[in-house]
Amino acid sequence: MSSATTAKDVGKTRVLIVDDSAMIRKLLGEIVNAQPDMTCIGAAPDPLVAREMIRNLDPDVITLDVEMPKMDGLSFLEKLMRLRPMPVVMVSTLTQRGSEMTLRALELGAVDFVAKPKLDIARGLEAYAEEIAGKIRIAAHARPRRGAPAPEVAPSLKADAVLPQVMARVASTEKLIVIGASTGGTEALKEVLSALPPDAPGVLVAQHMPEGFTRSFAARLDGICRIRVKEAEDGERVLPGHAYIAPGHSHLLLGRSGANYVCQLNQGPPVNRHRPSVDVLFRSVANAAGRNAVGAILTGMGKDGAQGLLELRQTGAYTIAQDEATCVVFGMPREAIQVGAATEVAALGEIARHLLQALGSRREIRV
Repeated sequence: MSSATTAKDVGKTRVLIVDDSAMIRKLLGEIVNAQPDMTCIGAAPDPLVAREMIRNLDPDVITLDVEMPKMDGLSFLEKLMRLRPMPVVMVSTLTQRGSEMTLRALELGAVDFVAKPKLDIARGLEAYAEEIAGKIRIAAHARPRRGAPAPEVAPSLKADAVLPQVMARVASTEKLIVIGASTGGTEALKEVLSALPPDAPGVLVAQHMPEGFTRSFAARLDGICRIRVKEAEDGERVLPGHAYIAPGHSHLLLGRSGANYVCQLNQGPPVNRHRPSVDVLFRSVANAAGRNAVGAILTGMGKDGAQGLLELRQTGAYTIAQDEATCVVFGMPREAIQVGAATEVAALGEIARHLLQALGSRREIRV
């Protein structure tokens, strides 16, 4: 891993790896250097060394371990995003402590995160390499901001693989909000949900995030929002003043039980390489609620949610896409806009207001 830039490296994404494990540094460096469009310009064992390497090498993207000696990853990230914001992908352990620290890292300005690789399972290494390389590519084009999942590799199936398109029109007056997001979505969702009043309609959320993180994410939101936020459970009734986060192991669908809306969990195949999938959630809402729902697609890479949002709009529902200027990654909203799925495009800070106004609400929201 030479720090010198050669002619063949010109135009490649320059990656700095920061991790206290020599084996992890070696593995991540090999993964990066195996990609045709990126190069590892260095590897630091702790944030103090990394600080000098950043100053001297000027990387495009950093991968940063959450837990390290001398200075923990969060303290380093906070200083970095305050003094020299740049794209950072966190490398996290799949533990409750790891998930809580990772969510804090996203609050501080990290673009995304990936689970720390298990060195004893070579069979999953190819999928892991594809995942982390993809997240580095996304980070390289993301908008780093000053701070205050791992998707499964699978064929890019459509929502038909989980839920047939019915486009049913069910007579009901109960209102509903549905939101989908991916990269950058944890902070975007926090801004939207924290603006909703306690008596807001029920909210269903599909955020691309691996199993083990969604429960901590929901609990974190619950502590700052005026509505109740929780990880969705199969069969539970959707209530006003509540938001239900799709668990990382399942698709979240909207169903009906008599006159009531209910959450349904489905462990069908990943759709658009994601489970939970935004397309699956949006289609289920189009089927079960139609124009009584409003839908929003927020920041994220890829096209998951574009078709589902279009189906929702075709029922007569109001739909909105986050604008490019306020997205960390504009991929998912762009795809939705291009296929005509968005009734409106708005800045992140205006989305909650537009959703409530579209539902005919005159409630005052927090701004």
